[in-house]
Amino acid sequence: MTDTPDHGGGIDAAAQRFGGHRADWMDLSTGINPEPWPLPAFPPEAWTALPDQAAFSALTQAARRFWDVPEGAMILPAPGASALIARMPGLCPAAAAIPGPTYNEHARAFRAAGLPVSDGPAPVPAPVRVVVHPNNPDGRFWPGDGGTHLTVIDESFCDVTPEATQIARAASPGTIILKSFGKFWGLAGLRLGFAIGHPETLAPMAALIGPWAVSGPALHAGALALADTAWAEATRSRLACDADRLDRLVTARGARLVGGTTLFRLYDLPEAAAWQTALARHQIWSRCFPYNPRWLRLGLPPGHGWDRLAAALESCA
Repeated sequence: MTDTPDHGGGIDAAAQRFGGHRADWMDLSTGINPEPWPLPAFPPEAWTALPDQAAFSALTQAARRFWDVPEGAMILPAPGASALIARMPGLCPAAAAIPGPTYNEHARAFRAAGLPVSDGPAPVPAPVRVVVHPNNPDGRFWPGDGGTHLTVIDESFCDVTPEATQIARAASPGTIILKSFGKFWGLAGLRLGFAIGHPETLAPMAALIGPWAVSGPALHAGALALADTAWAEATRSRLACDADRLDRLVTARGARLVGGTTLFRLYDLPEAAAWQTALARHQIWSRCFPYNPRWLRLGLPPGHGWDRLAAALESCA
């Protein structure tokens, strides 16, 4: 697998290539909820004061309840799941097996640390195993077998299917569950993520990220959002309906659904790059993959974007 950065987003570059101002573009290249949790008013001290222990405790308690984190497992907030991914090799500086294709920042982190990585469809067993559950981009689930020194389970997209979580494994030494706040809650710019695992396993990670790793506004918003279970339940239902709606639109143009979650859908078609270009001419950005020229990934449009997407899809052969 390649170590070239490969992500969704990049609207500035798309606008430079295809025209239009950034505000003209609809970004469907990510798996971010287009209807985010509504942010509250922030108390002034969230911006002006160093975060105190009470704010961290409020966030971790809300996270424990929302994800049903087992007793004995530690919850470590961080400035985004990507910050945790980048530091993961420091916990176990050893070879990593990462079933792919998948989110490539995991492999990049281990290779950047000078460690060998096997990240093909059938990776060579290694002391560290990293799995993305459900996987990005195809949505497949990991069966949950064990047997490595360190197992990292990236559940960044699992909040749409909470019944599939592997959170019960978090109390066992050698297992870390990663959670992202930006995807399901639609607040990627807040930069909030979590590592959940046995205290002995996570203690070195806490030292690596240092104190005050999470901003006051992120602590405040995160605690309130994680407590809003009614919003979470309603959002899961809405996402499922919208994912079905997107499938109907895209498959009507000849594409074939091959995977995804209710936050993003993965389609197979003869020329994914041609579809990406056709949509980009309407200032709609989608996601292609360097390792499979037939795959196109689309996130969900916001409520006002459905007619625009339908019209743009008419230009896709």
